[in-house]
Amino acid sequence: MMRLISGLAVASVLLCSTGFGAERPNIIYILADDWGLGDVKTYGGERCQIDTPHMDQLAADGMKFMDAHTTSAVCTPSRYSVLTGRYNWRSMLKKGVISGFSKPLIEPGRETVASMLKGQGYTTGMIGKWHLGMDFPKKGKWDVDWKGVIQNGPNAVGFDYFWGISASLDMPPYIWIENDRFVGECTTTKAFPRKGPAHADFEAVDVLPTLAEKSVAFITERTKTDQPFFLYMPLNSPHTPIVPSSRFQGKSRLSRYGDFVMETDWTVGEVVKAVEQAGIAGNTLIIVTADNGCAPAARNGLMPERAYHDIQFRMGEPIAEDPAKHYASDMYRGHKADIYEGGHRVPFIARWDGKVKAGSVSDDPICLVDLFATCAEIVNADVADTSAEDSVSILPVLLGTADGPIREAVLHHSSNGSFAIRQGKWKLAFCPGSGGWSEPTPEPRKNLKMVIPAELADHEWVQLFDLEADPAETRNLSGQYPEVVKQLTRLAQKYIDDGRSTPGTKQQNNGATHLYPKWIQQAQK
Repeated sequence: MMRLISGLAVASVLLCSTGFGAERPNIIYILADDWGLGDVKTYGGERCQIDTPHMDQLAADGMKFMDAHTTSAVCTPSRYSVLTGRYNWRSMLKKGVISGFSKPLIEPGRETVASMLKGQGYTTGMIGKWHLGMDFPKKGKWDVDWKGVIQNGPNAVGFDYFWGISASLDMPPYIWIENDRFVGECTTTKAFPRKGPAHADFEAVDVLPTLAEKSVAFITERTKTDQPFFLYMPLNSPHTPIVPSSRFQGKSRLSRYGDFVMETDWTVGEVVKAVEQAGIAGNTLIIVTADNGCAPAARNGLMPERAYHDIQFRMGEPIAEDPAKHYASDMYRGHKADIYEGGHRVPFIARWDGKVKAGSVSDDPICLVDLFATCAEIVNADVADTSAEDSVSILPVLLGTADGPIREAVLHHSSNGSFAIRQGKWKLAFCPGSGGWSEPTPEPRKNLKMVIPAELADHEWVQLFDLEADPAETRNLSGQYPEVVKQLTRLAQKYIDDGRSTPGTKQQNNGATHLYPKWIQQAQK
């Protein structure tokens, strides 16, 4: 059974009238790694101590989304959702991330945005960090046949071309991969900082400039044909290791992290410049976003002489802002890994000349899982009930035709598997702490306050926030609005039980999925 994307009939008329029904647009999706909302000047304003002129210009030329979210507060799960249109926790991975040697996470036969667009006549390319697992030709953990053929990587899920690395840049193996082959062999050991096999010539500092160069070349080459292209460009930055190239070292007022953010911004600018120089800006949708919020590891890039520009994260208490400091999550609480906004609220900017109004701003809550449905509506593709179960098209928002919220609700997920649901101004977290790395933590972390179950009142096992009145999530209102807690709990449980959050036939999750993490279930017993 096939289903139609919401708003398809109206949008189809609009597609024809505006010209991109016949001439399908190129689609470029840039996914930065650990880029906080407050790390982009057009979002953070005076709270941001880093200059990001290319992102700022992209927002001036397109639409800036103020309420965009990843499905997870860590990287592997977010990437799964971007490509499959399915919430990450429906997969076998219920918490955390995978490694550079892990098995494939995307289920065999599952449709991805790449395979769907390929079926619609697109050339599909991926240049960057994969981090969704692949089958290496190997006998043991490190015993890899570097001359063998890699199975079940990006090429197996719809990408015609792949150049990149298997996982985060701080995870081995440290070697380039092109399509289903390693580029050379790992003959030595390196650590960035995790120790593992490496190619002798592979250096972390070269990765981001190489991704920029390869992406520009891909765009330039594809514009020589009449075939539309989809480029998925997941960057390694500004995730650790914080390794700005020499031309960017010392450019930021903040630190090496600030330098690396500026190089990330430059990479966006290189892609935009390639599109403009190719003369395809009017027929290319460019989206730039991030896989989760800024990581506290960003502080590893601080320099002593710049210590007064310390990187700050809000931790639930009202604070007086210091104009000399950098607020990586802007006004929001927490950071990467957390169920709080700083973990999953990210920059999201879209440019599509002649279609998306320049300088526009959207307050609609959207989610990175929405890419699949958006692309499907653009190309007028049917979507099977077994695909993109949680994806909602944002095309009406982009075109300025939406007449109300496009989503009923959004589900969030933290690093330890804690859930939250957002509907309107209300956000309900199904855990008593961060569910991640900031305090109060669900498990012991150095120098951080931990959740103490014995000290919790019954209503404090969940956290209810009014994000309109309290965007920094400082006041838990669960005891004052029990009816809201019940309503949102029912909706979240329904989304889990139905195997989908969009209209259609019920589907099955991969593996048991529980609204409350195991540690909460055990503590409440």
